[in-house]
Amino acid sequence: MQFVDYVKIHIKAGDGGRGCVSFRREKFVPKGGPNGGDGGRGGHVIIRASAELNTLLDQRYHKEYKADRGEHGKGSNKHGSNAEDKIILVPVGTIVKDDLSGEVIADLDSVGAEVMAAKAGRGGLGNSNFATATRQAPKFAQPGEEGEEKELVLELKLLADVGLIGLPNAGKSTLISVISSAKPKIADYPFTTLVPNLGVVKFREHRSFVVADIPGLIEGAHAGAGLGFQFLRHVERTSMLLHLVDVSDITPGDPVDDFEKINKELVLYSPELINKPMAVVGTKLDLAYEKKRLKLLEKYCKKKGLDFFGISAVSDVGLEKLLKYLVQKVEGLRL
Repeated sequence: MQFVDYVKIHIKAGDGGRGCVSFRREKFVPKGGPNGGDGGRGGHVIIRASAELNTLLDQRYHKEYKADRGEHGKGSNKHGSNAEDKIILVPVGTIVKDDLSGEVIADLDSVGAEVMAAKAGRGGLGNSNFATATRQAPKFAQPGEEGEEKELVLELKLLADVGLIGLPNAGKSTLISVISSAKPKIADYPFTTLVPNLGVVKFREHRSFVVADIPGLIEGAHAGAGLGFQFLRHVERTSMLLHLVDVSDITPGDPVDDFEKINKELVLYSPELINKPMAVVGTKLDLAYEKKRLKLLEKYCKKKGLDFFGISAVSDVGLEKLLKYLVQKVEGLRL
């Protein structure tokens, strides 16, 4: 399925129905009084978070949403029926913004959370409402009010307990495939992961937690390089970050430099990101024969006071220790 996390839509709430101009027509009552009923309310436009969706794909191909207008009033004091509300279902974690002002209208961060994004117009009053002692036969009624019309931005930010970050090929997809039921595409070229992957991790008797593999982070990501700008927003929703760094002997360069490059991108995108709880994981230990890169990164993390773990997701080295740590950390953050 195509992953879509940003769309613009146009919505229009229903107009109210017109009030009715009507008079009683009864036998032996030559001048019957007014009996025009009120118009019905139009339909509101409501945006609701659903657990059944994980992308805004529907809204990419369906960008216009219009609720029905209310029914017009009728004679004999019969009021028009209210129109049904227009419900737009979106994934949990969707932020609703006004496209013109940029104002956040709602943050739909739980199943069933909803917002009335556009208010319907009220129905007009029928002429029976305007009869007075001096105006016994009013020949007018109110038109229905117009429903609100808006341009909205829907922005999806995934909800996860742990966000996996790091340079391409740091081993994020491999790790999430081993510790959860997620089955991301894995290959040995950059940008194998083109969409965020979510996996549910269940470790022994502990409560499960959600891990998100955030793709596309390279130097310059905050400014749109690679795929980073598109997906950095998802990092904002995670409770903690797990920074993966390749420490294998087959990868050139300085692992500390790799770590600092990604941290710099986090700060440039949003300074708050760097303050999230973070642990560092040296990956691909099965290919770290001399362990020079591993020791260099481990020494750096100790100096900076960062929790550090060395693992090999392929050969199951260090995973149990890492999972124990994540379970304790996530449960502590949930309190």
